[in-house]
Amino acid sequence: MTKFLEALGNVFRIPDLRKRVLFTLALLAVYRIGAYIPTPGIDTNKFEAYFTRNAGGGFLGYFDLFSGGMLRRMTIFALGITPYITASIILQLLTVVVPTLDKLQKEGELGRRKITQWTRYLTVILGIVQSVGIAFALQNSDGNFVLNPGFGFIFMTTLTFTTGTAFIMWLGEQITDRGIGNGMSLIIFVGIVVGLPSATSSIYQNTFVTHQWNPLQMIIILAVMVAVVAFIVLVERGERRIPVQYAKRVIGRRMMGGQSTHLPLKVNAGGVIPIIFASSLLALPQTALTFPMVKNSPWLSNMLGALSGAQPLYYLTYVILIIFFCFFYVSIIFNPNEAADNMRKYGGFIPGIRPGRNTAEYMDKILSKITVVGGLYLSILSLIPMIMISGVKLQALPVVGNFIDAHFPHWLLYGLGVNFFFGGTSLLIVVGVAMDTVNQIEAQLIMRHYEGFTPRSGRIRGRRSSTV
Repeated sequence: MTKFLEALGNVFRIPDLRKRVLFTLALLAVYRIGAYIPTPGIDTNKFEAYFTRNAGGGFLGYFDLFSGGMLRRMTIFALGITPYITASIILQLLTVVVPTLDKLQKEGELGRRKITQWTRYLTVILGIVQSVGIAFALQNSDGNFVLNPGFGFIFMTTLTFTTGTAFIMWLGEQITDRGIGNGMSLIIFVGIVVGLPSATSSIYQNTFVTHQWNPLQMIIILAVMVAVVAFIVLVERGERRIPVQYAKRVIGRRMMGGQSTHLPLKVNAGGVIPIIFASSLLALPQTALTFPMVKNSPWLSNMLGALSGAQPLYYLTYVILIIFFCFFYVSIIFNPNEAADNMRKYGGFIPGIRPGRNTAEYMDKILSKITVVGGLYLSILSLIPMIMISGVKLQALPVVGNFIDAHFPHWLLYGLGVNFFFGGTSLLIVVGVAMDTVNQIEAQLIMRHYEGFTPRSGRIRGRRSSTV
């Protein structure tokens, strides 16, 4: 603990790092202030009461958790960062298909800036589409949430939500460029962490006020939460190390190479990105259901309704998308052919494997196995809280639905109806982003010859310090 506090003090002793940390905290504070500014023309108190009564513990409540309660309160940031994530998914998918985008991605910093610019434009377009859908849904609902219905309300709501999304996108980019980095993930992280007081209060109410849980159940819930955190840390730190041997080479008058090292391949190389991508794509059918044209079409409404929360098809699609995005994201960040070529250029080889094509195939085989494991790990963590909230509506299946409804456990089919604030996905995001942020700050400390947070990180000895 003393070492951690000393490292934390070193963060504020370095002027540049101190400015970055304070800048990040200031922008996150601006984000949280905007989370309490209501959208004009909407009775937010009535909508929040309706949301809590009908969707607070269900699928929408699950997404409300990631926005920090902004969807429930219908604030100017109600859309959150979902349009930006969806735009990023679309452009990354198009990069594989469209040669122009693939060429831009390989052009270095200039090409990445161009793709980022197109991502911003697409974010605004998606924000407009989603805003219009929400505005029409609010205006046509039976809850009388809209104070003055009409074109003015549609225009103002669309402008407010789209501007809010663009502003959140700008905040995330500023944190990435001028803060401690990882801006978009930190915004999602803050949206989840702000639910900690409510989660603590809910546990206290259920245990000591309403007596829905006894103290033993509370201890078991807390123990399971700690165990899940430990499991997440274990898997996130897990990696497959491929041994690499470098041959000795004579360069000038010096003997180079000859050392043994390893190539680390993480079990969950994609982090929380596959979950975010899958959730964003599956949010599109639900957004489409708010449009009158889709709602009035029985075929479209039934098809998209099967992809809504708690439906078996939704869970199956969710798992498939998570595994797909695990492979997709890993293929972007790591290319076995390039790694094998670079290894061969510098005289490296894997013991027992021939350099070149055989090395690339060997690494691709190992990478495929651990990516499947990582995808299943993410799927399990994602499905546990969703099943606890809403269950799995297996009784909706044709032919066997009545048998399942009569013989399967009630909690599995209808859920427990709990407010699962810190379920598997949210814990994964919180732990993963926290670990990445600590690693980034630690790298900044070590680069400036300061000790980091972990015991393995030591002070780097420079020329001046080695002569003392």
